[in-house]
Amino acid sequence: MDPEQREAVIAPRGPVCVLAGAGTGKTRTITHRIAYLVQRGLVAPQQVLAVTFTARAAGEMRTRLRALGAAGVQAQTFHAASFRQLRYFWPRVHDTQVWPLTDNKFRLVMQAAGKVGLPTEKESVRDLAGEIEWSKASLIGPEQYGAAAAKAGRDAPAPPEQISKVFAAYEKLKNSAQVLDFDDLLLHTAAILEEHPEVAEEFRTRYRSFVVDEYQDVNPLQQRVLDAWLGNRDDLTVVGDANQTIYSFAGAAPKWLVGFPRRFPEATVVRLERDYRSTPQVVGLANQVIGAARERPAGTRLKLVGQRPDGPRPNFAEFDDEPAEASAIARKIARLAKQGVPLSEMAILFRVNAQSEVYEKALSDAEIPYQVRGGERFFARAEVRQAMVTLRAAASRQEPSGDLPADVREALAEIGLTDEPPAGGAARERWESLIALVELAEELAAAVPEADLARYVVELDVRAESQHPPTVEGVTLASLHAAKGLEWDAVFLVGLVEGTLPIQHADTDAAVEEERRLLYVGVTRAREHLQLSWSLARAEGGRRYRRRSRFIYNLVPDDHPAALPSKVRQREFEAPAKRAAKPRCRVCNTTLAGTMDIKLGRCSDCPSDVDEGLLEQLKAWRSERARQLKVPSYVVFTDATLTAIAEQRPEDEAALVGISGIGASKLRKFGSDVLALIQGDRRS
Repeated sequence: MDPEQREAVIAPRGPVCVLAGAGTGKTRTITHRIAYLVQRGLVAPQQVLAVTFTARAAGEMRTRLRALGAAGVQAQTFHAASFRQLRYFWPRVHDTQVWPLTDNKFRLVMQAAGKVGLPTEKESVRDLAGEIEWSKASLIGPEQYGAAAAKAGRDAPAPPEQISKVFAAYEKLKNSAQVLDFDDLLLHTAAILEEHPEVAEEFRTRYRSFVVDEYQDVNPLQQRVLDAWLGNRDDLTVVGDANQTIYSFAGAAPKWLVGFPRRFPEATVVRLERDYRSTPQVVGLANQVIGAARERPAGTRLKLVGQRPDGPRPNFAEFDDEPAEASAIARKIARLAKQGVPLSEMAILFRVNAQSEVYEKALSDAEIPYQVRGGERFFARAEVRQAMVTLRAAASRQEPSGDLPADVREALAEIGLTDEPPAGGAARERWESLIALVELAEELAAAVPEADLARYVVELDVRAESQHPPTVEGVTLASLHAAKGLEWDAVFLVGLVEGTLPIQHADTDAAVEEERRLLYVGVTRAREHLQLSWSLARAEGGRRYRRRSRFIYNLVPDDHPAALPSKVRQREFEAPAKRAAKPRCRVCNTTLAGTMDIKLGRCSDCPSDVDEGLLEQLKAWRSERARQLKVPSYVVFTDATLTAIAEQRPEDEAALVGISGIGASKLRKFGSDVLALIQGDRRS
């Protein structure tokens, strides 16, 4: 062991805080500490309770403890430990057997939503369940939800007062059925220990020493349970890394880890900064990523020091479009495999699950086996299967319009696709999958201009078939959240563009910093080979309007082509036929990046010169056309497109089609009407 690990292991009983950076051997350190306390006779193995956050991590801890001669130690998740205690103490307190865990929480939330009059579709119910879980984990009751959600900046899936009603109805239904959910396991455990001194005394006689792994991820409810376990004692060891706090959306907070020395002034605090996982080159990049954070409390300022031999420098790569990015990564994986890197030791990591499709296709085309971790393959997702059924039906009844992407959008509008994304949660994930299908249509239309819906559906079937290889050992595809706690020899961090990392709805400084920590987690998953990449367009040959992530700018070495000035980099990376002018603000001439800015043709903070009268006429016309066509209004034109028209007041078809959101199909269907309204407005 290194000196810092040894200090943590042999620290005396009492409060110990181990600030352990990525790859510094924290699991080895805490299991050796437990074994040391047991072997020195300072505590019996049956008196130690070690808790962590996943069954996999708890199982690994038990395996290591058995090998170290401490087999009697209880190593469990918070929920498993609480459920075990409830089964023992509940009958004594309530004179009944403990209520069972509900096997259909989704149904109860759906019934509660129905009582309140909210939608009961799967995604809506999942988002409501997520808000209930966050509330209970944050020790917030139904009546406090609205104020607490506003203070936390929650992207609520419904008006807060309605969510409060759903929450209250859900609790009533659950209690009437005499069942518990997972959060109840912790709530009832804490309540029993707090309200029944004789139970607390018996429990604290049984368990005398506590260890908490991943302490940066505790939420208020878990901390309440831990406090109830401890009572007024201080035999507690916590281990964590505030730089890896990536679950704030679920209520996790690093404040208890960072504030541990203030709560226990006599605590032993040990910092583990020697990284045994990654090469110095990867470690150096990780330090750069997290070192750029705007605010880092004192307890988070760990600086990793690589202990392995030197390896290759992390690579940065910019591509014209996502298919090119995916194909290049598939080729790089094939080369590494020939050099002896096992496929199972390589991973492609992305911010959102909808990004996986293009990489699934590239790996399938290259005949490289893969597995998707923490999610389903793209074409196995429920919303994608539903979309394909809808598209087949549309292909059988619609006349080709000549605008395939517009036809796909119109068909998917029937199952809820909107022009603007939902705020977050399951509805956002569903939207991202559906919009990925629209982007596939744009890609096909660019390659085969005459393609119609029928041809597109055939293309989807071919892709779906090719992307269902047998389950074998292969390259891992995973989101950055799903990759936490894992590591590989080679890691490819992909899709690093503004709007994806940081995600578009990260609209506060705190949210952006959590996105930075996600990138840090991704970088620290790599042992030796690391590549960070981004593409300037989604579809092959598409408009190159994307910007690489703000987190990347200061990481690219000065001698790398991606660090060159934009004009030079254009010549370096682009073939003349593929060069395309980036959209610029018509007011200040700044390059536009955000979707809404591009639609409007100006920066969001530049002054608007919208013709309010014309805008009202356009909206009234749109409503009437939507009624005639029996489609939602946004299928005709979105509010953003109408605003852009009312601002720019195009004089002819060429100017009209230059507005984002107006393609050949919409020009043919609606162009003459819109131009007539504009000309009439000018005459008036």
